[in-house]
Amino acid sequence: MSKHFQHFATSINGINLPTRFTFPFYYEPHPLCKIAAKEVQEYLQNQTDFQHNFGLNKNQKGLVIGKMFGVLVVKNQQEEIGYITAVSGKLAETNTHQKFVPPVYDMLTKDSFFTKEEQFLNNINKEIEQLENHIEYNDLQQQYTLKNKEAKADIKQRRQALKTAKKQRKQKREKAILALSEKEYTTLEKQLAKQSLEDKYFFNNVNRFWEFTLADIKKKLATYTNKIEALKKERKQKSAALQQHLFEKYQFLNSEKKAKNLAELFKKTNQVPPAGSGECAAPKLLQYAFLHNLTPVAMAEFWWGQSPNKEIRKHKHFYPACQGKCKPILTHMLDGIELDTNPMLQNPAIGKELEIVFEDTDLIVVNKPAEFLSVPGIHIQDSVYTRIKQQIKHISGPIIVHRLDMSTSGLLVVAKNKNAHKELQRQFINKTITKRYTALLDGTIKKDKGTIDLPLRVDLDDRPRQLVCFEYGKQAITNWRVIERTNGKTRIHLFPVSGRTHQLRVHCSHHLGLNTPIIGDDLYGTKDSRLHLHADTLAFMHPTTQQKMHFHKKAEF
Repeated sequence: MSKHFQHFATSINGINLPTRFTFPFYYEPHPLCKIAAKEVQEYLQNQTDFQHNFGLNKNQKGLVIGKMFGVLVVKNQQEEIGYITAVSGKLAETNTHQKFVPPVYDMLTKDSFFTKEEQFLNNINKEIEQLENHIEYNDLQQQYTLKNKEAKADIKQRRQALKTAKKQRKQKREKAILALSEKEYTTLEKQLAKQSLEDKYFFNNVNRFWEFTLADIKKKLATYTNKIEALKKERKQKSAALQQHLFEKYQFLNSEKKAKNLAELFKKTNQVPPAGSGECAAPKLLQYAFLHNLTPVAMAEFWWGQSPNKEIRKHKHFYPACQGKCKPILTHMLDGIELDTNPMLQNPAIGKELEIVFEDTDLIVVNKPAEFLSVPGIHIQDSVYTRIKQQIKHISGPIIVHRLDMSTSGLLVVAKNKNAHKELQRQFINKTITKRYTALLDGTIKKDKGTIDLPLRVDLDDRPRQLVCFEYGKQAITNWRVIERTNGKTRIHLFPVSGRTHQLRVHCSHHLGLNTPIIGDDLYGTKDSRLHLHADTLAFMHPTTQQKMHFHKKAEF
């Protein structure tokens, strides 16, 4: 029996096995996975095998780092059902753990190629840091900056003086040609020409002076900059070689024990494998299962610890595998295994109708159902856009003025011609449109109202999820007001000032926002019958009549 295979401590009698394996990028955890996860969480709560600060104990010291853990329900060669478990990345500065399966490739093995090269790179970094922090180097940099600034100011002043003198000579010529005789004018012209040459000669001398002054400082600086550049070049070459070595060492198996490395797997994506590729829990679990002849049955991953500052991760909540790092890897590893249906390939709008709230010659206001695309997607064409195009023969222009997330229901205005589209779009850009949403949150909000200002950007490793990012994110502002609190749930009104992707969902769920996800939010909370978010109010000026248009459609939850 494999070392990390664990029998369930909890009775699993009466629980049917799934007929197909978990689709890793969107799933509802199987009951067996929930039981396995609960047992792992009990272990994490009480273990004494390692010291790691997950941020759950306020008195614990050290850097707070929450972690993703995974469970894989498996069947061994004796037909016994059990599970194995893994952690994403290293834990407590090591890859060797009693409870968790090992990585696909252990970079941290003593005296390994990676540790030796990493130490070499660390030494280069230290040498670069010492040179960059050297007192003489910093003094020379400061001298060069000041002298260069002084040189530019002086040359600029001299160039301006040169232009002024040239202009004055021109004015003298223009006056002299009328007032002087030909002989006197010739004499003056020679004087002015001589003055011009002297001015240019002086200006060139100024330039040469500053070139000489700066060159002397640059020569002294070069004793440092040349060394720094050489070390950085060596570091870059060593890093590239180490990276390629790791790409080749990370060999991933599938059920037929066919191996492919990271470079091969990411070749089709035309990108370098992102940092941490292959270190997630899911690849570790499948690799261990295939190596030890364990048959995968179902898989799930959950977050343990304090929420990070960027992405939304809630303690004990389940999350799918990330697309950026894991999709090329898991696509290979699960090749030949029958998976649950990919919901992204299914049209959720089948059987649903668009309710027309208002229509005239310029626009249509519709009440969009939940799980209904505003515009065609990559795999699914059925949408508000395609339905309106089919229903109205003579419609023209871009049609769609604004969008609602597929999972969000509510009021959407559609333009029937180019002029109406342009005018409505102008109102959205100028933020003169009134929008209000109703949401039901999975928890109690104590304050009555407030404003959330958290900048957002896409998670490049896990599209379409969004991150809170103060460095690269675009400003996103939401005003909110509580309507009622009932049975541990809070109904609120949301007033988005900006219109970023998933703005309301992230602002509600993120720990720096309301820290309470919208019920049914399968990206930032927990899946339910539907996302309880509805665009209930929309008001704008009619693009032709300029009359105020106001629409309201109550949320049906």
